[in-house]
Amino acid sequence: MVVGVMELTLAVPAGSLKEKRSIIRKIMGRTRSKFPISIGEVAEQDTPSTVVLGVAFVSAEARLVEQVLMKVERFIEELMLAEPFDRFVKLEYY
Repeated sequence: MVVGVMELTLAVPAGSLKEKRSIIRKIMGRTRSKFPISIGEVAEQDTPSTVVLGVAFVSAEARLVEQVLMKVERFIEELMLAEPFDRFVKLEYY
């Protein structure tokens, strides 16, 4: 079993926390509906211009985990709601 975890940092064009949360809800909802992943905001909750999302995916094959996480990152970028500027990926083998 392989667990893939991605931490994705995004620049959010929001002037307030309310606007930021609206954008985050859209990103997470659309991403969840397209991919079988877990996703949530994991840091920078009180900073209106930055969001850090944690994404997790589990599979029997490492290659599939890497592909899904790359597709998730590309999908979020293509939504054009926020701009990714940092990414960290880690695979754990069990």
